[in-house]
Amino acid sequence: MPFIDLKSQYAALKTSIDARIQRVLDHGQYIMGPEVKELEQALATYTGAKHCITVASGTEALLIALMALDFKPGDEVITTPFTFAATAEVIVLLGGVPVFVDIEPDTCNIDASLVEAAITPRTRAIMPVGLYGQVADMDEINAVAGRHGLAVIEDAAQSFGASYKGRKSCNLSTFGCTSFFPSKPLGCYGDGGAIFTNDDALAQASREIRVHGQSQRYTHTRLGVGGRMDTLQCAIVLGKLERFDWEIAQRLAIGQRYQQLLAGLPVQRLVVREDRDCVWAQFTLSVDHREQVQQRLQEAGIPTAIHYPKPLHQQPFYQRYGQGQSLPHSERAAQRVMSLPMSADLAPAQQDSVIQALIAATRVSA
Repeated sequence: MPFIDLKSQYAALKTSIDARIQRVLDHGQYIMGPEVKELEQALATYTGAKHCITVASGTEALLIALMALDFKPGDEVITTPFTFAATAEVIVLLGGVPVFVDIEPDTCNIDASLVEAAITPRTRAIMPVGLYGQVADMDEINAVAGRHGLAVIEDAAQSFGASYKGRKSCNLSTFGCTSFFPSKPLGCYGDGGAIFTNDDALAQASREIRVHGQSQRYTHTRLGVGGRMDTLQCAIVLGKLERFDWEIAQRLAIGQRYQQLLAGLPVQRLVVREDRDCVWAQFTLSVDHREQVQQRLQEAGIPTAIHYPKPLHQQPFYQRYGQGQSLPHSERAAQRVMSLPMSADLAPAQQDSVIQALIAATRVSA
């Protein structure tokens, strides 16, 4: 059983994806070809955001967003330690300081009630993460940011397609940044990402930064990077958009079925808040005796993964920014989280096999 079934997805979309790729091969505009603008328009329409700027990766999206805000060395960004390193990495690359606050134990997202206390005169932005596919408490975070004149950058690498109070992820704050890494809810066949904003000036800055700071060819008006998403990857995402609504509906349904099947088992299910949904970029739960449970599942042919085994404030490099702080919910989650197979093409019979194996594994490991 695959952990993420990209082969079935391609089989369903082969005709469209192949045609899209062939069109690029025929016109030969591999950098900034027509598919780039076509995808940006389609994604802006999907999210409701005024602007979409495709970029080379989700990491590049976060980096460019900070650069567009004229982020300075020494500036601070409040974020979660329970995320992939890229979230903090871009802050440090620009000479900034990530300030970690703990997560909610039931959602694993940043605890919005802790954010305001972490603000200092050096704070420039707040960067919540839509972990596992569920958006954080964005209204509460935006309200705190508004009181203190801060920008909010939604790290939506895992939550693209999710809804929050009737609005789409990536259209909830100053910036929304997502990733099209192949395993994401909407993925390409390499690296790719996108930035979303409703601010004209920030959009223009982001567009210039992604092409080495050029306002026009060989006119460098600001510091930039080589941050473009190539035309072939944009074409692939355009092909995948054709059934994206169906895939999101499937993810929601499969996630709900997982939640129902797990009821009564000795595992902790993630809570999905009533005013939002979760697109389950990873279907994650928490278990005791995780290593033993994973071993039993592996023996039964069920792949698992850990997102993430060590929070950033305890990582060898980033612990210097944690200053020895204890963030107990993040630390406990890192010891217990485990992700099960998840994709839009996961069949009910496969899901039943996962659950039966999990029942046996947790019984043996108890």
